[in-house]
Amino acid sequence: MADITRRAGWRHLRSAPTAHIRHHRRGQLVHDGTGLSFWFRSLSAALSEVPVNDRELAMAFHARTADFQDVSVQSTVTYRISGPEAAATRLDFSIDPDTGAWRGAPLEQIATLLTETAQQHALDVLARTPLAAALVDGVAAVRDRIAAGLDAEPRLPATGIEVVAVRVVAIRPEPEVERALRTPAREQIQQEADRATYERRAVAVERERAIAENELASKIELARQEERLVDQRGTNARREAEESAAADAVRAEAEAVRTVRLARAEAEAAREVGEARAQAQASWLRVHGEVDAATLHALAATRAAENLPRIENLTLSPDVLTGLLAKLGGGNRS
Repeated sequence: MADITRRAGWRHLRSAPTAHIRHHRRGQLVHDGTGLSFWFRSLSAALSEVPVNDRELAMAFHARTADFQDVSVQSTVTYRISGPEAAATRLDFSIDPDTGAWRGAPLEQIATLLTETAQQHALDVLARTPLAAALVDGVAAVRDRIAAGLDAEPRLPATGIEVVAVRVVAIRPEPEVERALRTPAREQIQQEADRATYERRAVAVERERAIAENELASKIELARQEERLVDQRGTNARREAEESAAADAVRAEAEAVRTVRLARAEAEAAREVGEARAQAQASWLRVHGEVDAATLHALAATRAAENLPRIENLTLSPDVLTGLLAKLGGGNRS
């Protein structure tokens, strides 16, 4: 919308770079172009503002396929007014000289023209296409048909309208039909998911079995190693017992030989000692047999004295001393 200001009975218009302004004064074209800015008098001015930028027109309509199924088409048409002079003469783009607002609704007229033209060509295509084909390939077919139909429409260039692009967003059936169509695909997807789940479980079971087999093989090998260890320990114990028994036998035999030799030595020594004692006794008896009786008595007294206990102190009482002296005196008299 153009920006219009008031100054002492005059008006000043300032337009955007994407707006084409046409100014007529008393039937004569005074200003014609985009992005204009000028002064004018409202009583003698006729102003038109035609947008020349690209505009998006979203449209949605219903159609029926060859198998009598209702579908909804969502599309977007991009257009621009390439001939603002023609558009200003064919459509009401006049603006209020005081406010700059359009007096009519020209863009709604263009939208109606484009929508009805596009809908006509889309219905023509879908009416000859079954629902399944329309859902699979209908988007491209409808887009191409709408673009071709709009290019061939004579009213658009006559009005200065240029179609830039056509896009068909979606072609969708009714909700019940769409759910019914989704069911086989969902079932197939579910079956694929179930199969994947079963395969994953089978792989997991196989891996668990392999792990269990490995554990069992490890236990068996460990048991074999333990059996070998027990056998080796028994062999070592038996060998140790045999070696200990052999050592004990050798030690016992050596001890027996030593004992025998010791006994023989002791017997030989006793025999020699006995012989020596016998010889000494025979010599002693022979000597005693050759001496007189007095000498034997003296020797007996000496031997007795040697065997008497040691006397540390001797106490003589007067009675004993008197008797001893008496005996000694009597012996002297005799």
